[in-house]
This record gives sequence, structure tokens and C-alpha cells, in this order.
Amino acid sequence: MSLNIMLLGLPGVGKGTQAAKIVEKYNLPHISTGDMFRAAMANETELGLKAKSFMDAGNLVPDEVTNGIVAERLAEEDTKPGFILDGFPRNLEQAHALEDMLSKEDRSLDAVVYFTADTEVLVDRMMARGRADDTPEVIKNRLDVNGKLTEPIAEYYAEKGILHKIDGARELDVVFADVKKLLDSLKNG
Repeated sequence: MSLNIMLLGLPGVGKGTQAAKIVEKYNLPHISTGDMFRAAMANETELGLKAKSFMDAGNLVPDEVTNGIVAERLAEEDTKPGFILDGFPRNLEQAHALEDMLSKEDRSLDAVVYFTADTEVLVDRMMARGRADDTPEVIKNRLDVNGKLTEPIAEYYAEKGILHKIDGARELDVVFADVKKLLDSLKNG
């Protein structure tokens, strides 16, 4: 059985760390939109060049370009046994586009793993990363902006019955134990 999952959560909650553990344990490709944009631009694909033109101008990449890059990546052979989506969808339009992409291939998301943590925990973690431009105020604003984008997506997948909340504020191995329990139950489902 394939294992198609999406990781959701605010910056600093540990999505990237957990994604690396999932890749190691389940041998699934980690599909990060940031990585895909960089690869598409480096390979100078048509969509990569479009994305680059928006990013070079300091603009967000429009949904249709992002959706196209994700669709290209999901069509690759290594995603057939499953995948981990990270950073996509970022809004409800992208969530609907993802559903369309997958249904055309007779696939669907098995689970959305929603990592949660209190704002204070996330601010502390992001301050510890030590980026020069990160002040508590800047971080709180970033979390607020991201939260406004994340909540509707979480609600959308909760209504579909595939949202699984996991407390991301705990020790990494404790969090991963919960992730593993969820993914094993889906796999053996």
C-alpha cells in the first residue's frame, strides 16, 4: 500500500526534522516546495524559469506555477509507493488543485500530520537558530501570518477526516514515536 502524507505546521515546529526521520524509516521521497523551486530553477525547466521570474522580482510564485511544479514532481516514478509533501498546499486553492492532481492518478492523501506547539516554544526554537533578522517580534509576526494560512488548510483536512494532530513541542524521538505509530497504522490499515 502506498503512503501519501502531507506535513503541516508552523515554522519551528520540527516538520523538516520529522520529515528526515520519515524518509529514513519509510524510504519515501520528501517533496518540499522550496527544494522543488530550487531544482526547477537550476534545471531551467519552463516552470522553473517562470518561478524564478516571480521570485527575482520579490513576489510570491502564483498558485498555477506552484501547482504545475508539484504536479510534475508527483508524476515522477519514485512517488508511486508514496510521498511526503512539505510546504504544499499553502492555501485552499492549492489544496483543491492537489486533490485534482492525485485523483487523476487514482491516488489520494492518506494523512495530514499537523504538528502543533505553543507560540512561546516556537519563538524559543527559532531564536535558538540564531538568524540575525530574527527578533521575537519578527518571529511572532511570521508565526501569525503562517497561522492564518495554516488554519483553513487544517480545517479542510479535518473535515475530510485525515488530519492527525501531533504535539511537536516534545522531544524529537517522542514526537517521531507518535508519527511512526500513525504511519504504521495507515500502512497496515
